[in-house]
Amino acid sequence: MSAVHAKPPELPIAPQVIRAAPPLPAPTEPVIRVHSVEELFKAVEHAKEGTTIFLSPGRYVLPHRLDICTDRVTLRGATGRREEVILDGGPHQLGELLAIHGCSDVVIADLTIENVRWNGIKLDTDSGVHRVTIYNCILHNIWQRAVKGVRVPATVARPEGSRVMYCLFYNDRPKSYADDPADTPENFQGNYIGGIDIMFAAKWTISDNVFYNIQGRTREGRGAIFLWHDSRDCIVERNVIINCDVGIALGNSYKPPDVPVHSANIIVRNNFIAQCPESGIVSDYTRDCLIAHNTIFDPDNRLGRLIRLVHDNQGTIVVNNLLVGSPVRNESTGEIRLIKNLILSPSPDLFVDPKRGDLHLRTRQPAVCDVGNPLPQVIEDFDRQPRDSRPDIGADEWIEEDPFRKSN
Repeated sequence: MSAVHAKPPELPIAPQVIRAAPPLPAPTEPVIRVHSVEELFKAVEHAKEGTTIFLSPGRYVLPHRLDICTDRVTLRGATGRREEVILDGGPHQLGELLAIHGCSDVVIADLTIENVRWNGIKLDTDSGVHRVTIYNCILHNIWQRAVKGVRVPATVARPEGSRVMYCLFYNDRPKSYADDPADTPENFQGNYIGGIDIMFAAKWTISDNVFYNIQGRTREGRGAIFLWHDSRDCIVERNVIINCDVGIALGNSYKPPDVPVHSANIIVRNNFIAQCPESGIVSDYTRDCLIAHNTIFDPDNRLGRLIRLVHDNQGTIVVNNLLVGSPVRNESTGEIRLIKNLILSPSPDLFVDPKRGDLHLRTRQPAVCDVGNPLPQVIEDFDRQPRDSRPDIGADEWIEEDPFRKSN
């Protein structure tokens, strides 16, 4: 283990959209404090249910995958500053760095995971993994999936109740063939990469995260947030997605015969999405989903896919979204309701700092304000400020003297 000089990464992301995570409560006993890689592996191996493992500041170079297999274990950086504790898979070229296997109610918080060929945090959901919380973490230079949940057989309960909150996902550059020997010209052409990829998710919450530069070799990677294989009853809200190939993907065009739909009863609301060339939001083989009050800025989108609906999306509603660029692209065969989605041209008076992900309204816009349809599922905006009976279109509700709105 080596010391680190802790400071947040310097990225072209507007500071107003990076949310500070409320601190976690103090743990109850037992508590184990570790200062070395050897102590870390020993603490995880011998942890009893309910143990909190505090990692002292430093860079922990892991020689192999770290497996958590005990219920209610918490793995936390000791200071609460996520950049001060780094779990690094680079020197040993780890394919996977941290796995959660056959246990539930695990918390991973206040630390950084970086330099991993395949999966940064692997949820072995086929072994029965539920209610995992990933909180205030940085996931950096993960070249397949930062958070991965696998296919679940019919004999195992689907992974339920997990949360990914207040995390920063970013890569320094697009993926290259050298990053991942499994991604070759013969299969994925260097584009097998995404942020969060979960199959069979049930009642998950993915909120208040920032995703930046999750990109394939030719800018044809997977979703920053990707829910598929019969995921149900999840909420995706208040995330900021900048310069990723795909923003939010509910399903994709590959649907196995034993999967009825990719996503059902999922709510995607109040997200800021900027410059995702493959799709800002895509809905593909879904049922009864709600895509509401998102703001998407991509006036030069090469495919015209700010919101794309493809294949069967029976009962899905797309409402009150603000799009700067192309209109909703509906290629679906199912019955879909498109309501009050507004398409605008780019204007310097529209958003505070769109290329850095700050899609707060810069000035009051008559075409945007007080013209949306009220929705019981969306009673707050991106900043958790209340919406009234005449909501604004998009993720940001215009409020005079808004403390969250800063001019540059």
